[in-house]
Amino acid sequence: MGSGDPTTAAAGRRRGGPSSAEPDATSEAAHAVVGRLSVLDRFLPLWILAAMALGIALGRAVPSLNTHLNAIQVTRGTSLPIFVGLLVMMYPVLAKVRYGELDTVTCDRRLLVSSLLLNWVIGPAVMFTLAWVFLPDQPTYRTGLIIVGLARCIAMVLVWNDLSGGDREAAAVLVALNSLFQIVAFALLGYFYLRVLPHWLGLSSVGVHFSMAQIAETVAIFLGVPLVAGFLTRRIGERTRGREWYESRFLPRIGPLALVGLLYTIVILFSLQGHTITAHPGDVARIALPLLAYFALMWTGAFAWGRVAGLPYERTATLAFTAAGNNFELAIAVCIGVFGVTSGQALAGVVGPLIEVPVLVGLVYVSLWARRLFPTHLVNPGGSRAPARPRR
Repeated sequence: MGSGDPTTAAAGRRRGGPSSAEPDATSEAAHAVVGRLSVLDRFLPLWILAAMALGIALGRAVPSLNTHLNAIQVTRGTSLPIFVGLLVMMYPVLAKVRYGELDTVTCDRRLLVSSLLLNWVIGPAVMFTLAWVFLPDQPTYRTGLIIVGLARCIAMVLVWNDLSGGDREAAAVLVALNSLFQIVAFALLGYFYLRVLPHWLGLSSVGVHFSMAQIAETVAIFLGVPLVAGFLTRRIGERTRGREWYESRFLPRIGPLALVGLLYTIVILFSLQGHTITAHPGDVARIALPLLAYFALMWTGAFAWGRVAGLPYERTATLAFTAAGNNFELAIAVCIGVFGVTSGQALAGVVGPLIEVPVLVGLVYVSLWARRLFPTHLVNPGGSRAPARPRR
């Protein structure tokens, strides 16, 4: 997820190997991480906490809010106010994706295969395992976390990638691939991890009532509609005004809408769940624990994978952050659309960004420190040995 547009982080290593000044340069870059975040992204956990508090207060002040919100329903279980908030939340995210650059990464099979495997095989499996380990007695929260694991990151990863000095072009392409792949695979994987796999393993699926058609319909609406809108916006914007104008002028203007949509949705969600949350505050902590473990495992595993596979630092960082991040906007939309705004699944989705932002900011620092572990020269995708790009 994401809202702001930070300045580009320094990328690459200086030619000639690490020098005595290298640790200082890395340290300076690490200290500048938070400074390069936009104000909106820098204080995102604070905005989310404020939205939670406002929602709880609103729910206490207007006990009949649920009735009013559900007066007009656009899809099953999704009222018009929630529908609008979810679409506003998704559109800026998908307008940032560079859809025309798929061929720039497909030639690097190590990166492409690694990313697809980590995102669509290992990531969902890790979240499934953690959800069952930490929440064996909470089927609704567990289901919400599994859905989070299926929603691969398509936005905020661009922020973390820039801050860590990752490969911007590769990140943009992997985001585009994840966006398109989710349309095709999300419902199938949801059915597999929520119905088929628990049955194979003899695990209880009590409390999980949904149809594959419901998930497919929700993904088609809340990802398909803004995906088409984002694609057309970029295509038209770049053709009429050019890429520089589109990315430096237009995207910063619409970027905050994603945060507005997210906070609006959180206010509504917590206004309807306020009693449950205040009566069971430990539930939020229980949801947070598997999320913390997930981010740590996925990022560390992907970073080590990239290093062993011989990827240069820039693409290793890109691989790690695209594997660790999640598309909480889509996860929240699916949970609300399939299970309802007052469901435990929806609550699990909302806790996600509250945990993701501070954890991945910390992992940016770790990534900048780990840059020194990479040799200056690595085999590039074409097989020749070439130096990494110099810092800009």
